[in-house]
Amino acid sequence: MIALDEAQSRLLSLAPDAASRAEQVDITDAIGRFLIAPVIAQRNQPEHDLSAMDGYAVAGNGPQWRITGEAAAGHPFSGTLVSGETVRIFTGAIVPEGATCVIMQEDMDRDGAMTSLRPGLAVVPGRHIRPKHGDFRRDDLLIPAGTRLSAAHIGLSIAAGHARLSVAQKVRVAILSTGNELVRPGQPTNAGQIPASNGPMLAALLQGPGVDVEDLGIIPDELEATKAAISDASADVIITIGGASVGDHDLVRPALLELGATIDFWKVAMKPGKPLMAGTWQNSVVLGLPGNPVSAFVTALLFAKPLIEKLGGNPMPLPRARRMALACDLPANGNRTDHLRARVQDGCVVPVGVNDSAALLALSQAEVMIIRPAGAPAVSGGESVDVLDLT
Repeated sequence: MIALDEAQSRLLSLAPDAASRAEQVDITDAIGRFLIAPVIAQRNQPEHDLSAMDGYAVAGNGPQWRITGEAAAGHPFSGTLVSGETVRIFTGAIVPEGATCVIMQEDMDRDGAMTSLRPGLAVVPGRHIRPKHGDFRRDDLLIPAGTRLSAAHIGLSIAAGHARLSVAQKVRVAILSTGNELVRPGQPTNAGQIPASNGPMLAALLQGPGVDVEDLGIIPDELEATKAAISDASADVIITIGGASVGDHDLVRPALLELGATIDFWKVAMKPGKPLMAGTWQNSVVLGLPGNPVSAFVTALLFAKPLIEKLGGNPMPLPRARRMALACDLPANGNRTDHLRARVQDGCVVPVGVNDSAALLALSQAEVMIIRPAGAPAVSGGESVDVLDLT
């Protein structure tokens, strides 16, 4: 049995570097994915001084100017202004050479070919002009590698001249639920049977941009069936749920060993989720999760999700804890890292009523998990503890 942090580190070391999985994709398909190569500006933004307002581009201090033309976005004025001249200008238009500033149309009175500044106002050089190169310049580093691309990043990349970006390939995940007691969702349950909730639950937890999750359904507790299901799963990450312990019907580990898989570790000093297994088979990382639903959820959050994040290009794939005050006392912890499901109450955290590894109702009511390190002493209400967000 190994410590939680060691197990996470060893699992992540099994994943190939994201740079080896780079692909060029259309920029509209890049949202939510991680950059492999940085985004470098291929053009200046803006290329010219632009008007920030509808109004008049004026040369000199006025207070009157002769209108000599018009400038609109995409239709620049071709001449150069001299003192006493102006052009009617619209937002986004190139500011003509010689212009002192842009004056809003509300601040000007027009009379035929002449316009004048309204009383009490003054010319402010540079006002309402967006300077050329004011946003970025060609060859500027705009978005570093390892960034998860947001909608704003997509817009910035297009403005910088890009139509395609280098991101990590989508991570293919296959989920196999094992157990003779399982029936498909919505089917009637006989004595000793339960609905197979784990597969759909983990698929919902793990799916996202850059991730293709396939729930391959229920595998009976038969060695050959388990071997066949694993062999047929074509994915970067193969997740088995249940069958990873030491009982007579726990066949995932024997099946993997017979297939020639390498088991890196088995059993982790954590609660819930001790019977956790990780290894490699052919080109896949294999993760064997416990069958109890809360154990499956917690181990997926702490292991499967970080593994997928790393494969997807996240340079910091592990979940990050934050500190919150306790709303109650907690006793000293045992020899395994514990994860208590909890809710937030008046800005503090309090464990939900039932912290059993099969209690899905309590899990659904929890907003965070309180992390209790192995051997942690008792803590009193009001003290701070580490928590991980669940929502």
